[in-house]
Amino acid sequence: MAAIMKAKDSVSARLAQCYVKIEDERYNFAQAINLEARMDKNKIEVPILGQTGYGNKAAGWSGTGSATFHFNTSIFRKLLLRYKDTGEDIYFDIEITNHDPTANVGSQTVILEDCNLDGGLVAKFDADGTYLEDEYDFTFENWRMPGEFTKLDVM
Repeated sequence: MAAIMKAKDSVSARLAQCYVKIEDERYNFAQAINLEARMDKNKIEVPILGQTGYGNKAAGWSGTGSATFHFNTSIFRKLLLRYKDTGEDIYFDIEITNHDPTANVGSQTVILEDCNLDGGLVAKFDADGTYLEDEYDFTFENWRMPGEFTKLDVM
């Protein structure tokens, strides 16, 4: 009989924490709705003598992300305003921890370092809406994983 994962070991999408560290301030971003960060490897094609196809070799990487928050903080808008007024571009860190006490995998923490906003909303309203959301795209220069999920027994 094949070993299968138990449903309880899936990690809840809602049970996470998000902290943002800007300069000397650390904020609990409880107003976060979602966040996704990805690392893309930059690859080059390598010609190889004796075969008709090319090989592929990693030649660096880039980090990009996007996040949606409730439209109830001016923290990121203040960074954009500061850049507009002074030309000073501010970098910050984002720490994300996923933890579901029901799952046997424990928790995972990832820290995105030197994040930088691509831009963002300055003002918004929606007379037909229910609540307002704030969306940001960003890049990051580095990341680390100080905590990782525990390997499931079925693995």
